[in-house]
Formats: sequence, C-alpha cells, structure tokens
Amino acid sequence: MTQAIDRPSPDTTDVDVDVLVGAVDHDISADPFPVRGIDHIQFMVGNAKQAAHYYSTAFGMTCVAYRGPEQGFRDHAEYVLTSGSARFVLTGAVHAGAPGTEHVAKHSDGVQDIALEVPDVDAAYAHALTQGATAIVAPYDVTDGHGTVRMASIAAYGDTRHTLIDRSKYNGPFLPGFVARGPIVDRQPMIDAGVQPKRFFQAVDHVVGNVELGKMDEWVEFYRRVMGFTNMAEFVGDDIATDYSALMSKVVASGTRKVKFPLNEPAVAKRKSQIDEYLEFYGGPGPQHIAVATNDILRSVDAMRAAGVEFLDTPDSYYDDPELRARIGEVRAPIEELKARKILVDRDEDGYLLQIFTKPVQDRPTVFFELIERHGSLGFGKGNFKALFEAIEREQEARGNL
Repeated sequence: MTQAIDRPSPDTTDVDVDVLVGAVDHDISADPFPVRGIDHIQFMVGNAKQAAHYYSTAFGMTCVAYRGPEQGFRDHAEYVLTSGSARFVLTGAVHAGAPGTEHVAKHSDGVQDIALEVPDVDAAYAHALTQGATAIVAPYDVTDGHGTVRMASIAAYGDTRHTLIDRSKYNGPFLPGFVARGPIVDRQPMIDAGVQPKRFFQAVDHVVGNVELGKMDEWVEFYRRVMGFTNMAEFVGDDIATDYSALMSKVVASGTRKVKFPLNEPAVAKRKSQIDEYLEFYGGPGPQHIAVATNDILRSVDAMRAAGVEFLDTPDSYYDDPELRARIGEVRAPIEELKARKILVDRDEDGYLLQIFTKPVQDRPTVFFELIERHGSLGFGKGNFKALFEAIEREQEARGNL
C-alpha cells in the first residue's frame, strides 16, 4: 500500500455536495416530475448484519438506524448507513418466505431500489402513470412519533424500482419504524491517530444501469417521458470499445444534474462484453455500479485499500503515455501519486476528474463501485473508457468469462 499523503481529512463540514457531484443551477418547480435528489439506495442482501459491517469497515460508512424483529417487523433486518449525503439501506430476510428473498436468490446481493426524494409524491406518481410507468405501490403514509413520510413506488428496468419519498414532515432517524443506533465500527481511535479519514466519500454521484441488447433507448425514453430527464451524454462506437468487446451507453439526468443515470447495453463484438457478463450473472437488467463522490480520492483510496477493498488494476503504461500527460495538463496531484494508486484521470472542456473502480463487492461479478473526484468536469471519464474496459476484461479472462 502507498503511504497516505499529508493532507487534511476529507471529512469537512463545509463540503458543497452540489459542487462535489457536478450539479448545475436549475429551478425544479418547472419540471413535470421534480426530483430533489437520491434519497437512498436499498440493497437486498443475504446477510444484512455482515453487509453492514463490511460497508462500515471497508467503505467507512456510519450506521445510523435499524429496523427488525425487535421493532415488530418480522420479515427483515435493515441497517441504514450514511456517508455524508449518501445513504444505503441494507435489507436482509430473517425467514425463508420473506419478501425479497427471491431477489437475492435470482441476483445475489444487489440494488433493488433507487429511491428519489420528491416534493409531492402524489403528483409525481400520477404523472408517472399517465406517462406509461408501471405502478408498484400507490401513495401511502407511514407515521410514528417523529412525524409522517409519504411514499409510492414505480417500476424501472429489470427488478429495479424507484420509491418516491417526501420526508418534509418527518424528523426521525430514517423512516417510521426505524430506531437510531450507533456505529457498528468505532473508528475514532484510528481517526485520532491520523490513520484514516472519517468519511471516504460524501455523496452519490451517479448510478449506472445495465439493460439488454436493444433496450437502452427504450429506458432513455422512459426517463425522458416519465421524469423529464434529459439525455446528458452518449457513447457509442470506438469511444466505448476494445479489440474484443463493446457496449453502448447514454446518460440521462435530472435538471439539476444531481441525479444521473448512465444506461448501458451490450454491442456485438468478438467476445463477451462486460455487460453480457453482468446480465448473465445478475440474471437480467439491474444497477451495475454506484459512483460515490469524494473530495480527496487519494486519501480515500489509501484508507479503503488498507481496509481490504480491491480496486481494478491499471498498467503503468497508462500513466507513462505522453499523450495522456499532454491531454490532462496540470491536476492537483502529481501523476506519480495517481500511478502509485492506479487512479485514472480525464479532462474535458469544463475541467477534469479523478476516478477509480473497485472489483465486484460480492461473489458474482456484478455490482461494483466507482470513486470520483470532480474538478469542474461534468463528464464520466470518456478518455478512460478503453483503460477501464481492458482492466475489466483482464478480470473477466481470469474468471473464464471473456
């Protein structure tokens, strides 16, 4: 492991999340389906207690709430973990017939719900249905001593859903029925010793979905029609291919750009693409990776790697390429520091970004994470696609799936 450089902890109270995730000014009141942001991401997992420990230890998240049989909820144990504005809900069944067990059996650990905070659940839900969305749960209230939350759910690609949430009249730890609980891992002694930062990331930047061949445009149109999202970017052809595999990708985003959903589909190539592999092992379409935003990717990578997180490797030749150095210009960290940590760098007309990708975080080669640090760039690292895909292909080949 490389030595962490001497830099202030990323856990600063004045982090501007909008700047962190590349948001732009936009009046959501003019939107047909106004979205304030991602409320939470719910993972269905085989063992929520162990998953909560993993995300606490390896991802530096803090457990803030819990709900389970002890609170009268007989089907699941659920842990709520946060890191800045990012919030993950880890849900595990406590008996064989509990709802959601089929999700884990089919997909293994994976994202079931990308919940969206909206100002008016009923209006958003009604608009979605008039635009062709599939209803899952009609609007309803949940209440406890901390107030009331209004919720509804609509279907997205595969078994993914979007729960619509208005928590403006609620001040509890998460949702009614959840109780506050302390961190699973006490990191304070290490923090006091200067070993690692308090938070490894501060927000969700974007969530990438993989869909079947020929379905990408259908789902791009879904988000445009139902939520009023715009097509922010698209990547096709040589931009997003290697010698062996290829895919196509388009990015839809809310007006503020706080919610960004890249959507991928496989393309015909010589060998199985990373999207084909995902669809095969996940058992259909679903969220492929979650990008989390950090304001100090070097410190975060050092701490996460020390905690056991495995990142994709990038060959030294990537960093030694004079064309790369000429293209990216001056960035905040010497190229040698990025090389030592295998962090990728890309520049566009708005600025630059630093990014790195984990290996899959479960046994199946499906869900993984991206750490991203933006400096003006609103993009997704187009210049790094080839290096990223080649790194994924090396892992595919080792698994015998290329």
